[in-house]
Amino acid sequence: MRYGKASLLQKASSAALAGLSRAVTGVRPIWAGVKPNGPQRIYFANHASHGDFILVSTCLNPAERCRTAAVAGADYWKADAVRRFIAQKLLRTVLVERNWVERTTDPLAVMLAALDAGESLIFFPEGTRNMTDEPLLRFRSGLYNLAAARPDVELVPCWIENMSRVLPKGALLPVPLLCRVVFGEPVRLEAGEDRKVFLDRARAALLALAPRKDGNRQ
Repeated sequence: MRYGKASLLQKASSAALAGLSRAVTGVRPIWAGVKPNGPQRIYFANHASHGDFILVSTCLNPAERCRTAAVAGADYWKADAVRRFIAQKLLRTVLVERNWVERTTDPLAVMLAALDAGESLIFFPEGTRNMTDEPLLRFRSGLYNLAAARPDVELVPCWIENMSRVLPKGALLPVPLLCRVVFGEPVRLEAGEDRKVFLDRARAALLALAPRKDGNRQ
């Protein structure tokens, strides 16, 4: 993928997917702790569906959407020709190799290259889809490594509601249900902050955006 500039095909497919996403989910962005327009960002979100990054992207304005790429697993999106075409030609994806034994490129280096080219990123710090009953898995080290390497990039927590029910694992067609994406106050790595302390704090900031049973935030 060439970073920094969306192709005409990517712009067209992005607009089409955003329109389809709105039609199926009626997605409503809630900018609870940050404005829609801002500096270069890493939107870090909970992950339970392959449609998660499309929902976050749909909530962005067209200009921001065209400079924002989703970080995704190369093992899934390079598994066959159709997925490769979707990931590399239609979608704005930064493909990283998650298997540390077999990988040939450093995932951090790949993401930093995208950031250095001016991209914002949609990032899932759990590292994989959450198929458990827990609201959020523990965060892996990626978010900390990105924050330490590029401290000027804004880290925005995003809680995705309902997408796992719209497009559950194994489903080919989405189920029409209302969804929301809540964008919270940016998180910053403090000087000298321990990795675990930062990751726990970032995870707590994301969990605080999740709805309680009474419909309010945590």
